[in-house]
Amino acid sequence: MFRNGHYSASDMLLKCPSSTLYDLTGVCVLEMGPVPLSLLLSVLFLLCVTPALSSGEDDYTWPQRKMPLVIDRRTVRLSVSSFSAERRSELNSTCGIECQREFPEPSLEALQEMLSYETMYENGTRTLTSVTLQELEVTPENTSSSSTSRRKREVYGPDTRFTISDKQYSMKYPFSTAVKLSTGCTGVLVSPKHVLTAAHCIHDGTDYIKGAEKLSVGVLRDKKKGGKKRRGKGRKEEGEAEKVDTENTEIGGKKRERKYKGRKSRSRRSAASGKPTFRWTRVKKTQIPKGWFKGVSDSAEADYDYAVLELKKAQKVQHMELGIIRSVRKLPASRIHFSGFDDDRPGNLVYRFCSVSDESNDLMYQQCDAKPGASGAGVYVRLKEPGKRKWKRKVIGVFTGHQWVQVNGQQQDYNVAVRITPVKFAQICSWVHGDSSMCQNT
Repeated sequence: MFRNGHYSASDMLLKCPSSTLYDLTGVCVLEMGPVPLSLLLSVLFLLCVTPALSSGEDDYTWPQRKMPLVIDRRTVRLSVSSFSAERRSELNSTCGIECQREFPEPSLEALQEMLSYETMYENGTRTLTSVTLQELEVTPENTSSSSTSRRKREVYGPDTRFTISDKQYSMKYPFSTAVKLSTGCTGVLVSPKHVLTAAHCIHDGTDYIKGAEKLSVGVLRDKKKGGKKRRGKGRKEEGEAEKVDTENTEIGGKKRERKYKGRKSRSRRSAASGKPTFRWTRVKKTQIPKGWFKGVSDSAEADYDYAVLELKKAQKVQHMELGIIRSVRKLPASRIHFSGFDDDRPGNLVYRFCSVSDESNDLMYQQCDAKPGASGAGVYVRLKEPGKRKWKRKVIGVFTGHQWVQVNGQQQDYNVAVRITPVKFAQICSWVHGDSSMCQNT
């Protein structure tokens, strides 16, 4: 049913007639149009069956490989950040895939320099940790390029994003792994206490952005959860969540708080309709690779646009594990998925899927429709677990948004995602578990 300018998730999520595509994507998403249903289902059936006939089992299985070790070597204290940077909705003058092909592969020393990382704690203090890499295997460079032209702009042709407005879907895995940052970005839960997001959501390469000193993460929750026995407490928590949201997204906390008081009836009406809201949790510390900072490597800044946030409290929702694949374009349909909180659909979770048009070892160009606010979303695919008949979704990248990149000496705009490579996997896993030796196998 068409409601408020978009279709509800229940109208658009349909199980495949064959299990193949369902196992790859979890759902089949159909665009409503004038095509007869019988013809549409016939085409859908062929799409579901054909990849299974034309591809080997390896195309559908998560690869197994040994990861390198990222070992902390030395940590020094830094001065407190001034938190003066402005959030950037677009990244300019980025050295993209074509630009990076002109540079040699980084040396071990250069990799160690870029994987060194900065930690910022809740009280604003910072440290810089240098690292060493061990047991690093050299893999062939991914030099694939697209034979089709890449179109520009954040939305490609008809807008194919799907608003997941029904809590029946938004509160369930995999959509429930998407979280909202108080700075206006998206993130993905990679453990009960850790969120993976884009580095530019909290840092502009020179300094932390305004609002990062009181960074919070919002997890979707049901307003009505808790029943009659917890009604009083539940309403209090709900009000607190709304207050944190407005204070971190608007200028003038006191003014916004007064306005909030006049919205209680509207909030209760929203709760009665079953629309989910956010449970906000403060961030305990953040970690960003040094490769993201300006002046460390002008050609590789975009490759390190990722960060991990550690929450003060563990979340009681399922998280999504990290995964590595050698080539996204060799997957069936070269398809990726991610969900985020796009600015033009406030308060709603927005899901999309699309094909990757070009990739390197560190970046993916794709034509997923997106708006500011979706940056930091976890890009995932669904493949078989080795030796099992079970399928599993894993995060293979971070959506970093609409970027201007250098192509043949000129600036062109694309939607970009950072790929999780073996060394990035080892680093992120070490940040999450605190011990790199626990992260040697995918």
